Amino acid sequence: MIVCVCNNISDREIRQAVDLGISSVAELHRELGVGTMCGTCVSYAREVLNAHLDSKTVVTELRRTPQAA
Repeated sequence: MIVCVCNNISDREIRQAVDLGISSVAELHRELGVGTMCGTCVSYAREVLNAHLDSKTVVTELRRTPQAA
């Protein structure tokens, strides 16, 4: 789905940007051009960004269960 009509930016591109390390609307603005024209897309772009950030699993610790001999 197109999020930013002015710059033809899709929700897929926003999710890909998040996968590459983008984590804020300011970075989307700078790197993709989201919200640089009319600005109507910014609130929805923020929703897409935050939803994808929340869906990513971050492993902070790896534990192995000892196996019986």
